[in-house]
Amino acid sequence: MGVDTEETRIMSIKSLFKLCVGAAAVVAMAASALPADAGTMRLGMTTWVGYGPMFLARDKGFFKENGLDVDLHIIEDASIYMAAVASGQLDGNASTIDEIMKYRSPDFCFKVVSALDDSHGGDGVLVRDGVNSLKDLKGQQVGLNEGSVSQFWFNILLSREGMTEKDVQITNMTADDAAAAFIAGQIPAAVTWEPHLSLVREKKQGKVLIDSSQTPGLIVDVVDLTCDYIKNNPKDVEAFNKGLFKAVEFIKTNPDEAYAIMAKGVGGYLEKPEDFAGAAKGVNYYDKARNIEFFGTPDKGEAKDLMAMGNKIWGGFQKMKMDIGYNDLIDTSFIDPK
Repeated sequence: MGVDTEETRIMSIKSLFKLCVGAAAVVAMAASALPADAGTMRLGMTTWVGYGPMFLARDKGFFKENGLDVDLHIIEDASIYMAAVASGQLDGNASTIDEIMKYRSPDFCFKVVSALDDSHGGDGVLVRDGVNSLKDLKGQQVGLNEGSVSQFWFNILLSREGMTEKDVQITNMTADDAAAAFIAGQIPAAVTWEPHLSLVREKKQGKVLIDSSQTPGLIVDVVDLTCDYIKNNPKDVEAFNKGLFKAVEFIKTNPDEAYAIMAKGVGGYLEKPEDFAGAAKGVNYYDKARNIEFFGTPDKGEAKDLMAMGNKIWGGFQKMKMDIGYNDLIDTSFIDPK
């Protein structure tokens, strides 16, 4: 192995992000390649309506009023932002709980410190009009992103019908590509998310067989931070949750202003406030009380049950690096600190 200098670290960061997230990210991430200063938290995430409250808390100063600067990076690939966390370029990320379980290992320690939202209609299965149940898809092609939450969720749906992936023909493609292929008539079914579900409903180009409003609590987004960051910056973790929960309360009382701020922050296909507001109907934002309820205890609760499904499904696909217990992944001490 060569000498790991700051210069070589920054050069490797530039190469990685130039390949994966474009030149703009090269500059941003190279500049933040050194360890974060106290009072700074760097997070990566994809474009998703459920991550809006973090941008709201940042732009309304809710983090800042507790002494924390939060640096948010949109990176449209879980493997890339997880690699950035592992190499110290980021302090953590936002993702679904099943997604991050695949990366946890004895050598890569991170823990969930808060839950953001659950998908409540934002994810769904697109089918043709003649299909009325998952059993009607036996032997048919289904487009979905293998290794993603779409596969995780679809396998839970299949298991409830006494089916497995062997009963259908899985075609690996992104959620966006799966929707496009379905709309173009190239595949009979697709597992995808908004805004594609609404588009199919509006255009009557098939139908949504089932969406995540019918499976509450199965697709849950969380924020995780490295164990070193949590150990070294406990006050910052507490400040993050205070700011986040304040943002969720602000959404309840000032939705129009909140959607405008979140739309601008998240950007992408959600950059228009009306589009963000529409997409927000498909999620449930988690306030402090809902966090406490969701995480429960190490012995009982929704988080424990969801992790058990993650171990079973991803373990069955040999995606896990270790069997993960509640305490390996969850740290609730910053949600309601005493």
